[in-house]
Amino acid sequence: MTTNKSPLHPYWPRNLKLDNFVPNDIPTWHILAGLFSVSGALVLTTWLLSNRTSVAPLGTWRKLSLCWFAVCAFIHLVIEGWFSFYNKTLLRDQDFLSQLWKEYSKGDSCYIIWDNFIICMETITASMWGPLSLWVVIAFFRQQPVCYVLQLVVSLGQIYGDVLYFLTEYGDEFQHSEMGHPVYFWFYFVFMNSLWLVIPRILLLDFVKQLTHAQSMLDSRVTKAKRKLN
Repeated sequence: MTTNKSPLHPYWPRNLKLDNFVPNDIPTWHILAGLFSVSGALVLTTWLLSNRTSVAPLGTWRKLSLCWFAVCAFIHLVIEGWFSFYNKTLLRDQDFLSQLWKEYSKGDSCYIIWDNFIICMETITASMWGPLSLWVVIAFFRQQPVCYVLQLVVSLGQIYGDVLYFLTEYGDEFQHSEMGHPVYFWFYFVFMNSLWLVIPRILLLDFVKQLTHAQSMLDSRVTKAKRKLN
């Protein structure tokens, strides 16, 4: 919905009509500090738990990957889960997570205009990749055989969703953000979302490495068994 009056909100395109919008009363730096503090605490906790509760010793790379999945579980389950449940009331709600989404929406207003693709994508992310990310951490701690398969599934899902997200915005000519803005466009929209393209790709390569190694070991055993039979 559009209007010719001056907008009373910080979102793009500037002619959006948002009748229920209530400005945030929490400073932006408080919101970002809260988000990154919780994420940092999760990284530290996961790192310490990997030293104390893991069935087998884990290397530095594996610990870092589990820290990533722990943060993913938090973001997918809590933050994106909140959006999935309360997307219809974000504009007027003043709870911390609602204000976080109103702040992020300065980089992509699709989140406050009830965009059907965004709602579906975030609901799938919260309900599937959130629990599975948590399971990845537990699976590696307990050395479950399914751990690398879970890593593959979650990473593929994250990449697929992120690619669709960027392509959808590209098709809309990035009209939902202030193009080129150093914070709202480049940091919120581009950088933050690009993490779910770069890191999952590295984890996919890690899966391929592990699968190749496992297949090589299996082939070696089969070859040795055949030689004994001959």
